[in-house]
Amino acid sequence: MFHDNKANRLRKEILARVARAFFAEQPDDTLNRIPISMRPKEAKDSSRCCIYKDRAVVKYRTMAALGYSVENETDELKPISAYFEDALQRPKAAAPVLTVIDVACSACVTTQYSATNACKGCLARSCETVCPKGAIEPREGKAWINPAKCVNCGLCMKACPYHAIIRIPIPCEEACPVGAITKDPDTGRETIDHTRCTYCGKCLRECPFAAITDLSQMIDVLKTLGSRYTVAMIAPSIAGQLPGTLPQLITALKAIGFADVVEVAVGADETAVHESAEWKEKTGSGDRFMTTSCCPAYIETVEKHLPDLKPFVSNTPTPMAYTAAAVRKINPDAVTVFIGPCIAKRVEAQKNDTVDFVLTFEELGAILVGAGIDVQECQEAPAKIAPSREGRGFAASRGVTAAVQAALPNGTPIDPVQIDGIDKKSIRQMQQWATGSCPGNFVEVMSCEGGCIAGPGTIGNPRIAHKTLRRLCDESTPLTPNGTACLISI
Repeated sequence: MFHDNKANRLRKEILARVARAFFAEQPDDTLNRIPISMRPKEAKDSSRCCIYKDRAVVKYRTMAALGYSVENETDELKPISAYFEDALQRPKAAAPVLTVIDVACSACVTTQYSATNACKGCLARSCETVCPKGAIEPREGKAWINPAKCVNCGLCMKACPYHAIIRIPIPCEEACPVGAITKDPDTGRETIDHTRCTYCGKCLRECPFAAITDLSQMIDVLKTLGSRYTVAMIAPSIAGQLPGTLPQLITALKAIGFADVVEVAVGADETAVHESAEWKEKTGSGDRFMTTSCCPAYIETVEKHLPDLKPFVSNTPTPMAYTAAAVRKINPDAVTVFIGPCIAKRVEAQKNDTVDFVLTFEELGAILVGAGIDVQECQEAPAKIAPSREGRGFAASRGVTAAVQAALPNGTPIDPVQIDGIDKKSIRQMQQWATGSCPGNFVEVMSCEGGCIAGPGTIGNPRIAHKTLRRLCDESTPLTPNGTACLISI
């Protein structure tokens, strides 16, 4: 789902202010004034009790934009500028990748059913009849649900002919497909269990109070520009995320300070070629099916929640891994920065020595704003290597399947099925496939519905991004069986 709301705009504005401060001559004062400048005394647009709490939330969000977890705060009086100085000195970005800003969390009421004023107090009282616990009681001519008896089965809501009973969810818990977010029993606020979290980013996008955020690596990247040979590796889903063309974006990235820019779609060509060969080998030796491996949130899901599925997951490296390895092969000292739509890629990067940092499109947009660069005003720079149509198509659902099919000889008996968005239902389905029967022999899994173009770090409308991606794919050369692996051979 595309989210353009005030909570997400707040995150973007803070990232842009931090980036702008980095390029300023006196960043300390600019950074320390962010909470006050964003929430001045006369501010009227507030969802908190007072502007002072608003400012505290902005400060903590700014800490996250500098890459610091709120949970690890030890000194409440430490100024933002001190965190900035620490970020400039740290050798690598911190883990884990998500944090909960406790003062921003609204401590939503526990998920429950409630009878609204639409209740007619009808004679049938189907809600009362169907309730297995006797939790529905008549009060002042309307239904009332006794929370002490209700077990949240939802039968009353289904039985009401007036749709007068509603379910009140906790948005972040509702969005999490693996139950990694729960209430702290003492404070009522949400906490993340990192042993269960797959870093899909769904909670971050769904929280209406913007209480969950990711730890940015923006400063870690910016401080390398100009002093190190830093290479931007842009994901195929970049299409439609920023104004301007792809060749203009290459110029813009070099204007920021990147020494070179490569498309990860070239690595996707590598993945398609090797994954098709692996599928052929595995199914030829008797395996029932094989799943894709390029979605890091899916890989975390398998590692933490679907161990029975692990033998069926492809061992082929991801497009990001192939691209980073190729960059390092050409220049072993290069700093590699993946720029994409995904928060879980940071977890994958932590396990891969060839990937130094990960930026989201949201962060790239903030850096461009901070540097005062308009992509549409940049000259077009031709790409050194043109990926295939299918490599660029990895960004959308069914794109990996299309690439693997294109890399196989015509007539190969591949029978693909897709998981387009991981949720509780699809996790149960994949568990059944692992231990029972699977309807196909090649399974493409994408954590985000619609594919990477709908990832939590995107800034463009997925529908528009998909149209832009399709146009870019149509202009590209098709991948052929045993197709190109051109970046490796440079």
